[in-house]
Amino acid sequence: MKKIILLLACALFTVSTYAQTEEELKALKATKMDSIAKIQKRANAIQAKIDALPGWRKGAFGILGANISSFDKWYSQGAPNVNSGNIGFTANAFANLKREKYFWRNNANLNLQWVKFDNKDIETDDDSFQEATDVFNIQSLYGYKLSEKLAVSTLGEYRTTILNNFNDPGYLDLGVGATWTPIDNLVVVIHPLNYNFVFSSGDSVFESSLGAKIVADYTRQIGAINFKSNFSTFQSYESSNLSNFTWINSFGYTLWKNIGVGFEFGLRGNHQEAVNFASALDPAASFDTVDNELQSYWLLGLNYKF
Repeated sequence: MKKIILLLACALFTVSTYAQTEEELKALKATKMDSIAKIQKRANAIQAKIDALPGWRKGAFGILGANISSFDKWYSQGAPNVNSGNIGFTANAFANLKREKYFWRNNANLNLQWVKFDNKDIETDDDSFQEATDVFNIQSLYGYKLSEKLAVSTLGEYRTTILNNFNDPGYLDLGVGATWTPIDNLVVVIHPLNYNFVFSSGDSVFESSLGAKIVADYTRQIGAINFKSNFSTFQSYESSNLSNFTWINSFGYTLWKNIGVGFEFGLRGNHQEAVNFASALDPAASFDTVDNELQSYWLLGLNYKF
């Protein structure tokens, strides 16, 4: 009987000790997590002071997406013998100079994509990769500060394709106005005096004009997350048919040693491009007969932060 009581007492003591030890460990973990949060908060405050210092700030990140497949006698699909693939690449880079009285902000976006669909049962079918997405955009903004949040500024922006029909069309915006920075990482450009140069070969619907330029750019890094959104629009004073806009959004999440996952999508509206494309099929196409439909693209894949 004494042995049984002794065993029960030992068991109860063991359970009590384990429970006490587990509670102590949980309390210790909570203390450590709180300490880590405080350390991170101090580190973020120091980084904010570093970012506020004059000088250059540079960075870049990109996305690579790829999908390659091959089917041989796969009769359950319409084309049983097919080689197909999709390869895409996008890159975002910036170089910003900050001084006490002025700033100079530069950024670039590149998105290239190739697709392949080779039906091996058709001898005349094209078995090569063909261009699917072709986007190149570069901006340069200089501003002289009137205050911490307002500056007089001048902007140059160039947009075109580089794989196919380089500078045909190409768009160059040059203008002057004001730049507003209401919060960190957000830049809003409003230039009421801007000329939109449009470059195109041959007789086409493209036309240069005077108008207003509005740009909003938000770039931020939060821990392992990189985020960039750039909206750019030109509003022509001559005709709404000559106006256009482009909105590109990029996300990157770093998982391990600068490698992670990334996603980018873009929206665009340009009536001149829509009419030009339609005129290749119908020479009688015009602004009155062709709708200015929304253009879009997206890319999902591996992300690398430079």
